[in-house]
Amino acid sequence: MLALLALQEGAPLSSEIIAGSVNTNPALIRRLLTMLANAGLSASQLGAGGGALLAREPRTITLLEIYRAVDDAQLFAMHREEPNPACMVGRHIQDTLRGVIDDAQRAMEASLARRTLADVVEDMERNERKLERVRGK
Repeated sequence: MLALLALQEGAPLSSEIIAGSVNTNPALIRRLLTMLANAGLSASQLGAGGGALLAREPRTITLLEIYRAVDDAQLFAMHREEPNPACMVGRHIQDTLRGVIDDAQRAMEASLARRTLADVVEDMERNERKLERVRGK
């Protein structure tokens, strides 16, 4: 969604247009846009011709900010039920896995923090140029 907004260069898009690109329901887009607005990543322009736009330049928006704005889940989640304490695996599995999962979460977040929305848009544009060259042959 934000990549689509970034490509609009300040022109607002309706939730219906965004939903068409993402191939989902406009109501879901509006819910996500609210979450992104609460994080200071998107804004709304009211009135005729209004819609959603980026609140900041794409190069200043990290993928970690986007991830945190729309997803409060961990990369991996522990089972809801406590394992059997009478079993050696049950007694130790959560402590053992917690460290591994925490390391994986930190690694993913560090990777997302190094990348920006502008990086995503540039990569998409590069891929589009490649596709156009292949189609042109």
